[in-house]
Amino acid sequence: MDEVEVVVAHSERATLRVGDVFLKVDADQARIDAEVEAMALVPVPTPEVLWRKPPVLAIAAVPGTVLGRLGEPSTASPAVWAAVGAAIRKLHDTPLPPRLGRARGLDELAAELDVECELLVTNGVLPADLVTRNREVAEAALRPWTPAFTHGDLQIVHVFVDGDEVSGIIDWSEAGPGDPLYDLATLTLGHEEHLDDVVAGYGTDVDLDVIRAWWSLRSLLAIRWLTEHGFDPTAPGCEVDVLKSRM
Repeated sequence: MDEVEVVVAHSERATLRVGDVFLKVDADQARIDAEVEAMALVPVPTPEVLWRKPPVLAIAAVPGTVLGRLGEPSTASPAVWAAVGAAIRKLHDTPLPPRLGRARGLDELAAELDVECELLVTNGVLPADLVTRNREVAEAALRPWTPAFTHGDLQIVHVFVDGDEVSGIIDWSEAGPGDPLYDLATLTLGHEEHLDDVVAGYGTDVDLDVIRAWWSLRSLLAIRWLTEHGFDPTAPGCEVDVLKSRM
């Protein structure tokens, strides 16, 4: 029998691997439904859905290796990063899904950011000047945008490559209408040196200041959640280091 590997587990969901099969356990059936629907709609490689039996979704492993990991140098070539950018452009050019969630409003996002910044300072998680500076940087992301079909959680470990091609993009549970620059920022978080290659492949005008703003905004919003769910945002190259790089 294949060994059972716990890929990720926290109070919201868990993912297990048994051989070449991933079992995603999620008590939120709507999130699983959205993930399956998104994978059926997007023009990029995604995992094959093997079966569903709520609350479990079974998907096949995608070929290739991850593009990289947060906190570690990526060995992928500029051509590979450009290919990823081109794949993301295909996704963003896809017609908006009719039923997949909604984009957060600017007022809602700004209010959430204010709450998280206050908690980070009040609880002594981060120095006030670090939070204040990044809150200022994040302001550039809080502007009107045209919603696109976005992945919504396009972390570098969710992108697989084989040779110079994208072989699979996984974890579509957050897919739906959103700011396309958020996807680009999430992908390059902690890997700023590859941003130009991604943009070259993406092939359209991109406001780099907005991407940098999303790096700050995403990091500020994520730190408390990561800590409460057993992750370490202070690890080298991760969210706290991303914030420090804006100083």
